[in-house]
This record gives sequence, C-alpha cells and structure tokens, in this order.
Amino acid sequence: MADKKKKKGQADTPPPAEQVPAPPPRLRDYYRETVRPKLAQEFGFDNPHRLPQLDKIVINVGLGEATKNAKLLDTTVEELAAIAGQKPVVTRAKKAISNFSLRQGMPVGVRVTLRGARMFEFLDRFINVAVPRIRDFRGFPTNSFDGRGNYTLGIKEQMIFPEIDYDKVEKIHGMDITFVTTAGRDDLGMALLREMGMPFRGRTPVSVG
Repeated sequence: MADKKKKKGQADTPPPAEQVPAPPPRLRDYYRETVRPKLAQEFGFDNPHRLPQLDKIVINVGLGEATKNAKLLDTTVEELAAIAGQKPVVTRAKKAISNFSLRQGMPVGVRVTLRGARMFEFLDRFINVAVPRIRDFRGFPTNSFDGRGNYTLGIKEQMIFPEIDYDKVEKIHGMDITFVTTAGRDDLGMALLREMGMPFRGRTPVSVG
C-alpha cells in the first residue's frame, strides 16, 4: 500500500507556518543613515568608531509597598513587560533597614534592560507615542546627564504608555528611564539623543522618518 492507514481519531497535522522575519527597527536604520553622518559633520569626527551610539536603555520602577502587597509586584511586572516587550527582573534589598521594616532580599522594585532591536523599538514608541500623551509637556530637561553622556528622566505615570490596560492597573506609579550611550561626554550624548528625536526642553524636536 502506498499510503499507510491513519490511526483512528488521528488528525492531519498542518505544515508549520513559514515564519516571516520581523522588519528591522526603523529608528536603528535612521541612526545609521542619518544620525551618524550628521554627528560626524557636526563634531568633525573622521574616525567612525568615535561616533556615539545608544548602548542600552534601563527602565526601573521602585516599589516601596511591594513588601506588603504581592499583587502590586505581580501587576507591575506584567505592566513593565508589556511596555518594554521583555520580561523584567525583580530587584531586592541588598541589606536590611530596620527603620523601614526591610529585610535583606525583600522585593523593592522591578527593572528591565533593553538592548539591540528591542531598545530601538522601545525608544521609537516612547518618543512618538508615549511622550505626546504626557499632560502639559514642555520638553525634557537638559541638566539630567551624568557627565559621561548618559541621560536619566523620570515618568510620573505608567498610564502614558498605550500598552497599559486602565482596568487592570493596581496603582499609578512612576519610573526612571536611563539612556546609556557610548558618548563619554554630555554634549555629545545630548546631540545623539536629540538627533534621534528626544524632545529636550527649549529645542525643536527632530522629525524621524
């Protein structure tokens, strides 16, 4: 017999669907094609290896109430995973503080570190979707660099991210977002983030794409 009889009740197994590769992040292409040449001209860099680039983005949520509210911790983990597109880690106390009834190892927050494609995709969504939803927004301050070209800003509410389901929010909380660059100095770090679309206070936002 050319064809073997199928066992009773055995269903046909459909062939695996062909996976279509995800398109490259448009902000990464914009950095390579537009930002790098512009920074090279602005700062006079002949060596392309000296041009700054975004190394990683770190999102951190501090939860002082996490020690008493396990549900709040779980909800925040889910929210940050939806915002970042990557599962975050729970940060724990490194030492005990008796005044705050805090023991070593207790959960105190949630953090996620983004690199590569996810980093560029998050930055694109943050600048073009989340930031315009901030009430009375007038631009981010320019004095929050650390002297080495890294920039940290604070967000008051996670509600600005469209990935958040209002009905499932346990508590409104803020977060700190750190943009780590290879610039090595603040003026170069600010120029990099500005050209990638970061709306700094008192500066005209750069149109990307």
